[in-house]
Amino acid sequence: MPTAEQILQGLGTIANAARPLAIAWHVVLAATAIALLAGWRPSRRLTGSLLALPLISVAALARSYGNPFNVLVVGVVAVLLLILAQRLGGEPVSRSAGWAWWVGLVLVAFGWVYPHFLEDSAPWAYLYAAPFGLVPCPTFSAVTGFALMAGGLRSRAWSGVLTVGGIFYGLFGALRLGVRIDAVLIGGAVALGAVAWLNAQRDVSEGGA
Repeated sequence: MPTAEQILQGLGTIANAARPLAIAWHVVLAATAIALLAGWRPSRRLTGSLLALPLISVAALARSYGNPFNVLVVGVVAVLLLILAQRLGGEPVSRSAGWAWWVGLVLVAFGWVYPHFLEDSAPWAYLYAAPFGLVPCPTFSAVTGFALMAGGLRSRAWSGVLTVGGIFYGLFGALRLGVRIDAVLIGGAVALGAVAWLNAQRDVSEGGA
């Protein structure tokens, strides 16, 4: 088992060597935000599939840089999300109400500017080159944030998979690697699990009414 220092060094290598890909993912994030503000509402099925793509990117980079652990764990989460997304409905995704939307927004922003791993960079470089789509924690954070803003896609199974992945990497980062800011991901993942459970309970109540 690699030491925490070796794991952090490997993640730092990915974050710095693949910076052009991080910039590309930030462009995608910005374009998505603009489209949503302009009124774009993709289907639940499409949303669930699209949100798996940054995690696939993380798994692919892990494979390229010799990290079989992240290939396996992140890859399994991404594949499960893709499979479960195909079972979601074709109706447009709906926006969360109240606190869930705001917590989701915070998580997206956290993943966008994740303040770790970049070397010899000015602080403002994190606005466009933080390792979203490159390493697990910022990617899980932003994906979880979008899921929260979309009410967990009203799927307990889809949200449950993402919740477990987020809690695992949040705990691993905060406790095993000593990256304390990953506690933000833990809180966000728990919030997503709560939203998914509350939505499922509401659907059951409405179905029985």
